[in-house]
Amino acid sequence: MMSRIKWHRSDSIGSTNTYLRELNGGDPAYDYEVAVADFQTAGRGQKGNTWESEQGKNLLFSILAHPKGIKVQEQFYISEAIALAVSDAVIAAAGPEYAAGFSVKWSNDIYYKDFKMAGILIENTLQGSSILDTVVGVGLDVNQEVFVSDAPNPISLKNITGRDYDRDALLDDIIARFIGYMELDTPSQRAGVDELYRSRLYRREGYHKFRDAQGEFDACIEGIRPDGCLMLLTRSGDHRVYEFKQVQFVLDLKSHPHHLGEPVR
Repeated sequence: MMSRIKWHRSDSIGSTNTYLRELNGGDPAYDYEVAVADFQTAGRGQKGNTWESEQGKNLLFSILAHPKGIKVQEQFYISEAIALAVSDAVIAAAGPEYAAGFSVKWSNDIYYKDFKMAGILIENTLQGSSILDTVVGVGLDVNQEVFVSDAPNPISLKNITGRDYDRDALLDDIIARFIGYMELDTPSQRAGVDELYRSRLYRREGYHKFRDAQGEFDACIEGIRPDGCLMLLTRSGDHRVYEFKQVQFVLDLKSHPHHLGEPVR
């Protein structure tokens, strides 16, 4: 049976995540609800960050879902599902010649090479040991060419390929892929999603620079725990485990083209 989707569209909104959260579980006649806006006046990112978006150029949307059989300790699966849905869709839109450049930066930012094209904010409502509702918010840079905020490394699909994209078609593709991942319910299917997520990780091979509360260090990614924690192995052989925002990827972006007000090609 096809999933029932209720759409909420707006030219301008405070925050699509806030809008859906205030529905208090949403309409029981629908499996998913999607709020999409051309502009957000109070768009939010992780830990209070904001998201720059030129009106009518990008995708700003949130999805209200009611996960089936996802325990609290398994909630990272939702992060994997939306990160893969977005990355699948942008890889398909950009074309095979660009596919190798896309990755998922732990925990769920979408990157092209060393540049960020999408940020994701997930807010779960718990009921006992399970996830009752989840609101998944996405900001995806699609057709914007020049970025003026102090964000260090933004990039859009148009920056990458030079082409304009149909935002509605891209959104439909992302929603369909996300629902597809969320409807998988056997252990083997979920394990396959875990494996695909890990295979698409940014800096998944070799040693790279990271920074934690003690300073910078070189490490390689050992894996991701079921609860979403990042496991690193330092050059000196130390095994370290981090929750989100406890460690940063150190990027060298001194020559970022956006600092010159030019699109990236």
